[in-house]
Amino acid sequence: MTETNTTTDDLLVVRDLKVHFPVLGGVLQRTIDYVRAVDGISFRVPRGKTVGLVGESGSGKTTTGRAIARLVPLTEGSISYQGVETSALSDREFQSYRKRMQVIFQDPFGSLNPRMTIFSIIAEPLDIHFKDWSRSQQEDRVAALLRKVGLDADFMQRYPHQFSGGQRQRIGIARALAVEPEFIICDEPVSALDVSVQAQIVNLLQDLQDELGLTYLFIAHDLAVVEHISDEVLVMSQGKIVEQASAEAIYRDPQHPYTKKLLAAVPQI
Repeated sequence: MTETNTTTDDLLVVRDLKVHFPVLGGVLQRTIDYVRAVDGISFRVPRGKTVGLVGESGSGKTTTGRAIARLVPLTEGSISYQGVETSALSDREFQSYRKRMQVIFQDPFGSLNPRMTIFSIIAEPLDIHFKDWSRSQQEDRVAALLRKVGLDADFMQRYPHQFSGGQRQRIGIARALAVEPEFIICDEPVSALDVSVQAQIVNLLQDLQDELGLTYLFIAHDLAVVEHISDEVLVMSQGKIVEQASAEAIYRDPQHPYTKKLLAAVPQI
């Protein structure tokens, strides 16, 4: 088990997290082995900070984020949010925490329902968490959110196919902000975008963090992006954290061979 020191400033604490998926085989499709996607990791996310979780595809970083958001079940370990062990809560008990933590997904094309207007997409979490709001209250909230992410409020009656990739990701960010969360899991939020658009989205996320006091777990495979936005970086390989340091230290003096390999893949401009 990897130990992690915690303080009262920690919003999220992960201890010895394991997420194993069964491998089925034979005529009866019985479990014959397990894929150890996440295999005993511990870390903390301080309030108001950004922790970058970086690794190649298959390293377990996205599964980690999904486990925190209760989108996949834990095999072992614990996850605590504001001192409450949320991993031990029932689905009903966890419902109030869904409002506090949201996810920005990787694919801005696949994460927005093409049959729904932008208003319906952003207002959907409002229907769940603010059931007593009127239509006009929802419209005011959606308009304000669109403006906050740099889009025109008149866009709310359009459909996802009418927007570019960068605009769709801004809509995804607006949806994540709809219920006023404290903590956002950014799951590869810029990897599907052009390089020029990536910088715009990263800058928007930083501006929103400063304005709203948000805390981020920023998941990515690109160390250059992670270094730009993160206070601390966790390097993940084969389900384990192999290095943990400040973003500056990771770039200045990487210790693990895997970290050095990731840095070597960063384009030199």
